[in-house]
Amino acid sequence: MAGNKVETAAGENFKEEAGVSHDRRHESPCSFEEILVDWRGRPTCQPNQHGGMTAAAFVLGLQAFEMMAIAAVGNNLITYVFNEMHFPLSKSANIVTNFVGTVFLLSLFGGYLSDSYLGSFRTMLIFGVVELSGFILLAVQAHLPQLRPPKCDMMASTAGGHHCLGAKGFEAWIFFLALHLVALGSGCLKPNIISHGADQFSKNDSKQFRRLSTYFNCAYFAFCSGELVALTVLVWVQTHSGMDVGFGVSAAVMAVGLLCLISGSAFYVNKPPRGSIFTSIAQVLVAAITKRKQICPSQLEMSHGSQDTGPQGFSSPSASAIGLRHTEKLRNIQNRTGTSESRWRLCSASQAEQVKILISVVPIFACTIIFNTILAQLQTFSVQQGTTMNTRIAKNFRIPPASLQSIPYIMLIFVVPLYETAFVPIARKVTGKESGISPLQRVGIGLFIASFSMVSAAIIENKRRNFALEFNKSLSIFWIAPQFLIFGLSEMFTAVGLVEFFYKQSLEGMQSFLTAMTYCSYSFGFYLSSLLVSSVNKITSSGPSGGGWLSDNDLNKDRLDLFYWLLAALSLVNFFNYLFWSNWFSYSPSLPPTAGESETGRC
Repeated sequence: MAGNKVETAAGENFKEEAGVSHDRRHESPCSFEEILVDWRGRPTCQPNQHGGMTAAAFVLGLQAFEMMAIAAVGNNLITYVFNEMHFPLSKSANIVTNFVGTVFLLSLFGGYLSDSYLGSFRTMLIFGVVELSGFILLAVQAHLPQLRPPKCDMMASTAGGHHCLGAKGFEAWIFFLALHLVALGSGCLKPNIISHGADQFSKNDSKQFRRLSTYFNCAYFAFCSGELVALTVLVWVQTHSGMDVGFGVSAAVMAVGLLCLISGSAFYVNKPPRGSIFTSIAQVLVAAITKRKQICPSQLEMSHGSQDTGPQGFSSPSASAIGLRHTEKLRNIQNRTGTSESRWRLCSASQAEQVKILISVVPIFACTIIFNTILAQLQTFSVQQGTTMNTRIAKNFRIPPASLQSIPYIMLIFVVPLYETAFVPIARKVTGKESGISPLQRVGIGLFIASFSMVSAAIIENKRRNFALEFNKSLSIFWIAPQFLIFGLSEMFTAVGLVEFFYKQSLEGMQSFLTAMTYCSYSFGFYLSSLLVSSVNKITSSGPSGGGWLSDNDLNKDRLDLFYWLLAALSLVNFFNYLFWSNWFSYSPSLPPTAGESETGRC
């Protein structure tokens, strides 16, 4: 009886703190743990008018158009940096990987701003405009000769013994400013696109919430569609009409995406920001350090506590009150002295569970970094690899090397719907899980497949190099298609599984930030790529020949195949590391496992 009163009081206090009046609570059909408002900040819980797949469709439109714009720039950026800005090949590859890494690292900043201060809708509007301005600045620089170095053939300069003048001073400043504007805008957009679309499916509506896995597959389909158009139509425009026109088209496409987002304003449900999540996390860490020597009691209720008492004795929702299941790993202790304590010494059980979730997902997050390092090679060295091959597919038509990356997306626009309509229903009957297989199982399958992408890349690069050196001939560019196809299939499993995994582990007020961790994995992967390139060059240059695997601008003199074999080995080791951590992981206490799904995250 006392426990019920405590939980009731906790729930009432939580409602008052969230700004919901007593009368409105009784009128609203929403439960207190999910506070939703429309674009004007008015409470809304009308399922026929707000939320659902209709509202999510507008967000998916932004996903497709933004992906189209950024992919057209990112996937062919190495060509512009090398041929127009005149940076050496290895430095050009690092500029591209650092750019993409910065995009994804800034997603944490975007997720934090959204959850803590702005909300996902406002964050997307603000940083969508920032990204658009970056595209416009790139187009202006590519169009005006005075903002670029003098024209020069980088390949001919290397063969002739003279060097092209690289971008420096004001030219370099304009270029990197434009890149950073695009990176800031896109980085802050990405996690909020995914989380805002997922927010349209209420946890209180079981029919809606069951469609969440379908939404994540639809989001990946929108991603693939945007990539496909970018790598075919927009890259072709860049190649045949100039990079200035190509960047201008990216700007126009981004503007259409923002219009799509704004058009759905009346249909969205929005989760208002809840203040800095880092303050709550810091309170738990300080309290844990302060009481690190305290003995953990044997009674379960003493370690978890039935009431979460905040500063000055005010109650906040207990973990059980907001649907949390307590986990036995990293247990939290609550005092029973009867005295009130500061939040920096006695935090709530829900705060402790929040930090435990963050700690528990870190190993899973870390295991996807190598996967994204492989992706970095497909967007840099594999594109440059294609430039040395025979790109002619008809008498008067050559395929742009960057467009080769469209091959897996052509496959995926058919495979993703097939996965949703055929594989998931069959797997659901076998496993009893709503999504067919668990997100962790999906990630594991993808990580295993990724290793074979680099095996294929290494074999073909060795064949291409030997063919060029021995016979002075070029292989067809389609020889490198298998590495893209294999990785595309791998990405369908890993990328979607990881996004779904992180979103479903998050508590209220953390969705965008935890979703951003998915993109942060991309960031670390691309930064690791830059580190690997530099380290491999340094180590291999110390040999008798004095030339590193990737130290020359000529791939026929480099040993890119050996670098690919190194990545294949790292990827395989990483897969076995993932198996260990996925078996250790316990599913989030914030969401009950679906039917047939145990509390351990075995892959």
